[in-house]
Amino acid sequence: MPIKYYIGNVPKQRFSLGIDLSTQSISAVLVDIDSREIFFQHSLDYRKDEHLKKYGTQGQDYILPPKSAGEANQPPRMFFAALEAMFADMKFAGLPMRDIIVCNTSTQQHSHAYMGRHARTIFARLNIPGNSEARLTAILEGSLALNLIPTWMTSAAEEAKAIRDFIGGREKMVQMSGSDSPARFTGAVIRKIARQYPAAYQETEHLHLLSSLIPAVLTGNSRTPMDFGNACGMSMMDYSSKDWSVKLIKAVANELPGGESALRNKLLPIVSPYTIVGRIATFFIEKYGFSPDCRIIAGSGDNPQSKVLITDDLLSLGTSFVNMVSTDGKKLDMNGYSNGMYDGTGRPFIFGCRTNGALVWDQLRAVYGMKKDEYEPAEKALSTTPLGKNIVFWQPRDESFPASGRYEMIRMTHNKPSLGNDYSGLVESTLATIYLYSKPFAKESAGPLYITGGASRSPEIVRRIAAIWNRPVVSMEQTGAASGAAMSGIYAFLRSTGKEVKIEEITRNLLRNSVLVNPRPEDVRAYHEAGGYLGKFIPIENEITKAHPLASRQ
Repeated sequence: MPIKYYIGNVPKQRFSLGIDLSTQSISAVLVDIDSREIFFQHSLDYRKDEHLKKYGTQGQDYILPPKSAGEANQPPRMFFAALEAMFADMKFAGLPMRDIIVCNTSTQQHSHAYMGRHARTIFARLNIPGNSEARLTAILEGSLALNLIPTWMTSAAEEAKAIRDFIGGREKMVQMSGSDSPARFTGAVIRKIARQYPAAYQETEHLHLLSSLIPAVLTGNSRTPMDFGNACGMSMMDYSSKDWSVKLIKAVANELPGGESALRNKLLPIVSPYTIVGRIATFFIEKYGFSPDCRIIAGSGDNPQSKVLITDDLLSLGTSFVNMVSTDGKKLDMNGYSNGMYDGTGRPFIFGCRTNGALVWDQLRAVYGMKKDEYEPAEKALSTTPLGKNIVFWQPRDESFPASGRYEMIRMTHNKPSLGNDYSGLVESTLATIYLYSKPFAKESAGPLYITGGASRSPEIVRRIAAIWNRPVVSMEQTGAASGAAMSGIYAFLRSTGKEVKIEEITRNLLRNSVLVNPRPEDVRAYHEAGGYLGKFIPIENEITKAHPLASRQ
């Protein structure tokens, strides 16, 4: 996207920089610490930017060509180059780099790196003066034992089952780790990588989540700790104590080379997401003009950082649909469909991810001749179709919320295809599924439901969300993980100066243009009254899920 920035009127400003390294792009948001106003925002697509498109990622998932089933890797050099490309653009735009006094990061969850025996020495070069003429990729060459980043899309179902069985089943796994043992969590993938690349695993001195690798780069310290918010997604951390679990490590390391002790020695300390882990490295000071006093925060995953922006519940309607429900840290989803996590300021929440989200809605619109960004015909069709009338299921990919396999479109309430019936049926069925599978851990008395993502701009979809959840809905401006990282960076900085601060005070400005939509009584009745939509939907959805099981549960 084009560089977008806002010049403030304050003579001397202090900024928090939030950086998000997602699956498809790097984004940066610069926020004035005192006014809490966004000063600058910018994104670079890995496949479109001139500096980044050479790294060989392919397909809509931006991954390297897989060599075996379940692989979904990205090149570490692409992430290093993305940092430099972003900083170069910021410097070129004339931004006051020396006024950035805190930098916080967000990355795709579960993605991780295998650091080699020379990583500490190689990373230390970033703090040696005079290296600023070199590329970051060149300086860090040879620091990884495995020159791949297994991403959150990597699947290791067999290994995940082995971890669950070792612990004693789903319930014990959830009680201990906050989650069942998902096939995409880091622990299961570590087992898979250790078998697939045994030499690289044995050569690995320590493991990084991508969210801790980036602060390690920014500080020039390869042993930067990882945060407990993102460590929730590893199947190795005790959810209650927020520290490594001996039992879970044993489960992951069982029958791997070196066993428990070898894996334990590869794990770095766990800290809070708002911990200051160091100052920015000399390389970035000399090359891009950062202040030597710029503090680097531990960082976290993209979902924890997105949740920072909202104290209440948040429904993100992106490529996948993500429901984040605030909790007291004690309530968990004992069914194992959702995951206990902590946000970028350490607040507990439960995370449920519906894999078949906006992409499926996009596919259905395409069936009726609409382009990806063409919504008007679909919106009109929703406006002229009664609520709570149609039930349509379509699952092009495996699903984890609830766990079930893929299947073609199933029309339960009509035989004749039409845009109105098909689109309304698919939209309402998707939303009803998320609502129903979130009920076991949702609060009985709740405030507004905040929503974000492309579909939150549709009045007809928002109307249906308000009615299905039967609560006010707040449509937010397009914010994301980079904004959350910047805001939690402010929180971390102010805490470090001894100031008592609430994150709600910091994020308030971002919500000032939000739109509140209350549920209409007649809409609520269509879904919730006896014999209404949800009552009919539950047994049908149960049968569909049972009829299409996963080959091996995620």
